Amino acid sequence: MDVRKKRLIHLTHCRGVGWKTIDSFIQHDPTLAIIYKYKPTDLIHYFRMKENYANAFYFDVHHINIDEIIQDLSLQQITPITPFDFLYPSLLKNTYDPPWVLYCKGDLKLLTSFHTLAVVGTRFPSQIGLKSIDKLLPPIINEGWTIVSGLAEGIDTKAHELTMKLKGQTIGVLGSGLLHVYPKKNIHLAQLMSKEQLLISEYPPHQKPQRWQFPERNRIISGLSQGILVVEAKEKSGALITADQGLEQGREIFAVPGSILEERSTGTNFLIQNGAKLVLNSSDILTELSC
Repeated sequence: MDVRKKRLIHLTHCRGVGWKTIDSFIQHDPTLAIIYKYKPTDLIHYFRMKENYANAFYFDVHHINIDEIIQDLSLQQITPITPFDFLYPSLLKNTYDPPWVLYCKGDLKLLTSFHTLAVVGTRFPSQIGLKSIDKLLPPIINEGWTIVSGLAEGIDTKAHELTMKLKGQTIGVLGSGLLHVYPKKNIHLAQLMSKEQLLISEYPPHQKPQRWQFPERNRIISGLSQGILVVEAKEKSGALITADQGLEQGREIFAVPGSILEERSTGTNFLIQNGAKLVLNSSDILTELSC
């Protein structure tokens, strides 16, 4: 394994650092070698780390055994992919803050999918919302598009399950480590996807789900995708966060309209009001993305 990749995996297991700090490390020293020589006072001086963060990071980077981590990943059949690897998705790599490590389990070839569509929405869909997916997705799946979603209840689960039923390709992006699938009711689905499809997370496998991680992972769902389809969402929801991330990343946004009396349609109708493409059939999506 490339030594830079090994060091990058090591850093993502340490406390006290996030995306920006690791970016500063790389800008300071692309080899990441000098980081191991710095004392907490150096980390505070060069990277303006808070003292408690610098101390925690210094302790972890000198006490966490990276070779044991690599061995554990191998035993769990989890493959770490970094921006140094050719398999790292090009769409995601060209976003503002791509994950430093993607922990992957399943068919790695899906990382190179060119035609990708994110499908997101409420955890509590109506029958109309579910039937909308039944109408919209099959032609897209049959055209060879890879469906990306977040393995959440509701719309996400429906998108993954329908894609698998139709023998298509789907990627699940977790907001937790791969060994702590959330929600637990989707553990069986995750197990199937880890064998036949692909699961990915930017969090180390043993990291448990925390509320702040789910909005953070939404940028990966949108970053992997050429477009984002929103099917039923409240005005304040994770699905709209994904759409907002997609807009910032230059992605096409699609939304299924709904009744003005239905709370689950307030978010999608809002998106349409603000320029998202109103979707009535699959060709509305395919035509736009093939332009």
